[in-house]
Amino acid sequence: MIVIHPKDRTTKMLELLYKDSPHTLVDTTLSKNQLRALLYNEPSVEHFMLLGHGGPEGLFTRTDDTQNSFTKLIDHSFAHILRKHQGKIFAVFCHAKLFAEKESLHGLFSGMIISEMSEAIYYGITTTEEELAQENVKLAKRLRTLLDENTPWCLIPERILQMDDVHSPLTEFNYHNFFYM
Repeated sequence: MIVIHPKDRTTKMLELLYKDSPHTLVDTTLSKNQLRALLYNEPSVEHFMLLGHGGPEGLFTRTDDTQNSFTKLIDHSFAHILRKHQGKIFAVFCHAKLFAEKESLHGLFSGMIISEMSEAIYYGITTTEEELAQENVKLAKRLRTLLDENTPWCLIPERILQMDDVHSPLTEFNYHNFFYM
């Protein structure tokens, strides 16, 4: 599995999805051209895991995770490479589903996932820093459990909903934002 996960304290919990499993972590400081060349040569049977912050335009990165200044890392210019891996893309970043729809990609994609207080405030989700940290780690652990159990990705959206044991505004929001396409 090829993992693209820009370092960021607010999405660090997503490391649980690939830690201690066979994977290649891509250096996200590569230029877009270097990254495209690297990914282009991956065989179509390879799984891609795209994790972190993002939007309908793709996966983002930032040099300072205390600032709200992002640059696009994986964007529409990677679509032809990603399409080669149809059904083998596991993407957890904000609005990954919209990116997938726009680029005709298939796999498991998240919608908006609240990982920072500023996002909770923006979406009107009442939570605390403590709940945010605790519940996002639980969410990542539960996704990892489903992966380790070889749960078919098409069943993950339904199964993750069943694993929500808190049903707070935060967990209701996040757990309802996984989609198999």
